[in-house]
Amino acid sequence: MGNADSKLNFRKAVIRLTTKTQPVETTDDAFWDQFWADTATTVQDVFALVPAAEIRAVREESPSNLATLCYKAVEKLVQAAESGCPSEKERQIVLNCTRLLTRILPYIFEDADWRGFFWSNVPGARDEDNDDGARPLAESLLLAVSDLLFCPDFTVQSHKRDTEEDMQSIDSCEYIWEAGVGFAQSPPLDYIHDLNRTELLKLLLTCFSDAMYLPPSAENNILNRWVTFFSSTDNRHALPLFTSLLNVVCAYDPVGYGIPYNYLMFSDYREVLVEHAVQILIVTLEHEAGLVGPDNLFVNYLSRIHREEDFSFILKGLARLMTNPLIQTYLPNSTKKIQFHQELLVLFWKLCDFNKKFLFFVLKSSDVLDVLVPILFYLNDARADQSCVGLIHIGVFILLLLSGERNFGVRLNKTYSVRVPMDIPVFTGTHADLLIMIFHKIITGGHQHLKPLFDCLLTIIVNVSPYLKSLSMVAANKLLHLLEAFSTNWFLFSASQNHHLIFFLLEVFNNLIQYQFDGNCNLVYTLIRKRNIFHQLANLTSDPVTIHKALEMKKTTLARISRTNSQETISMDGSRPAVPAEPGTLKASLVAIPAIDKLTKKAQVSEDGTMVCLQHNTHSPQMTADHNTESNSGRDNEVLSWKSKLPLQTIMRLLQVLVPQVEKICIDKGLTDESEILKFLQHGTLVGLLPVPHPILIRKYQANAGTAMWFRTYTWGVIYLRNVDPPIWYDTDVRLFEIQRI
Repeated sequence: MGNADSKLNFRKAVIRLTTKTQPVETTDDAFWDQFWADTATTVQDVFALVPAAEIRAVREESPSNLATLCYKAVEKLVQAAESGCPSEKERQIVLNCTRLLTRILPYIFEDADWRGFFWSNVPGARDEDNDDGARPLAESLLLAVSDLLFCPDFTVQSHKRDTEEDMQSIDSCEYIWEAGVGFAQSPPLDYIHDLNRTELLKLLLTCFSDAMYLPPSAENNILNRWVTFFSSTDNRHALPLFTSLLNVVCAYDPVGYGIPYNYLMFSDYREVLVEHAVQILIVTLEHEAGLVGPDNLFVNYLSRIHREEDFSFILKGLARLMTNPLIQTYLPNSTKKIQFHQELLVLFWKLCDFNKKFLFFVLKSSDVLDVLVPILFYLNDARADQSCVGLIHIGVFILLLLSGERNFGVRLNKTYSVRVPMDIPVFTGTHADLLIMIFHKIITGGHQHLKPLFDCLLTIIVNVSPYLKSLSMVAANKLLHLLEAFSTNWFLFSASQNHHLIFFLLEVFNNLIQYQFDGNCNLVYTLIRKRNIFHQLANLTSDPVTIHKALEMKKTTLARISRTNSQETISMDGSRPAVPAEPGTLKASLVAIPAIDKLTKKAQVSEDGTMVCLQHNTHSPQMTADHNTESNSGRDNEVLSWKSKLPLQTIMRLLQVLVPQVEKICIDKGLTDESEILKFLQHGTLVGLLPVPHPILIRKYQANAGTAMWFRTYTWGVIYLRNVDPPIWYDTDVRLFEIQRI
């Protein structure tokens, strides 16, 4: 039968279904088979030939026909999973049913009356473990798809040449898709198997997307029944599925054989499979603290990986993929650039969050910098693009998590020699300098939606500051410029929380002076040069008239301050400036992130380097100010309450000792040259002259319901927007987030 005839017949069957007002019997195979038995339609065809309006019409006007269609399609998949679909015709039926269910499911989920349909018992679907003998349709579907993902000659290579393999006795651990964690053999690539796996994973993702049709809840207390069952002990393939997905992602090399433009010559079916694999992983790896339900085996397996070679395989694979969008070549567009870096960041986050041994492995060597550089690149590149707010958040969350560990600060001292073209000044220095310069760019040159992240960005710098041996002059200037920008009267008084930023920056300077004075002559020189900022802070006027005047001033944006005071220099060769989103770009809304004191818990570093968590009720001075009053007199009191707690003693003592010495040497030797003053400061000492060093305080990320909800919203928003061919969820009544046009 020709393809055009096949499409026409399929379309006729759809029209018959939508126009039939009477229920069609489940036994009328001649009618139902039209949807899968005699057609060869692609998934794009199915989306075009089954319009949204018609699915909704059947749902409203002939619900029993829609129910039967779903039931019959699942039944076909269950039969195929039992038989192993040995013939080409049976495989085509599986693909047709898979595509049809992928098309229909979102319209089942969007209607509150239908959402439980797949979880109701269906007559005839046997469940050996259940006394009443019936299994919900959802479970039958998930088990059938899991079986089919290890179906010889359909999704995996057969191990038997002449005889058919019995699907019920197959040990799927022998059919893992790729070498890596827990599996040594790398099966030969078969693009048909990759295509078939992708279609089935697309259906699984659609099943899990039930979560998109519930509004975000602060309690985050609703289990996703589809994910819960799929990742439970009821699924005998849970372990091989987890390892197949993880290994396929981490073993993927998009550059392939390194022939320029090779991706234009042939399709890379593996890339599409990898995209779907990483998306399945990030939605199944959802740990519901405090919720009663079966163990999530995916989370369990992930948390139990422990072999160094497995960690190395995962880290190298993720770093290779994250770095891919940064690859520069002499021939424009000659290497393939992957598009799923946001999903990779979520996967990396989950690995570090659920497996502390992996986190320590990442920080054990400078390999962590192979992940840091691409994250900083994404942050810098996306800072002006309003559609990338979520990408910047996930990047910052990862760095916040890493910064809670001493080793991260230590690793940042490695010289930065990789020359990834970024829109930042050319500099010679360390990875710490790179991080500070990019954070400065985000704060002074990003859009206003990034303001809630300022606390997080500065907390990361505070966490690493006790370990930074030598800041460059450029990075030192950037930190002082931030202090200058944040300590202007209009900014300090324009919002009750703004003084927190000053406290964070002062803490950074105190840590560097107390713990890393010897190597930081650039910073000390910059502190001396900009000493007036500290004197102004010490003498901050907070009477109602001054506050009123400051608030009446035209509030210049931080970006404008950056242009006047930040000593911008020429950007790196080959870099492109950060640009706003194109008008019309779609973005998914996000829930608000918790405040920094909810996002982190405080730990004190003891002399032997171990961390002791502090009680929740120990607040830093900046967190204790009264934020309830908005009148000028109220603000006056509020400013007095934190002004007296500004930690200026260490810096003022440093200035008191060094400024006269520097002034004297300049007069005595007639010095005007910066390098001579730096040489003098390099050999200076403040031993015995500074206040007793304060204990190092680290703010470690802590999981909470607010961030769990943020991750769920962000993850599904990314998946919604990335699945456009076909557009699985487009124009359905999604409630977890809003799709907005820029």
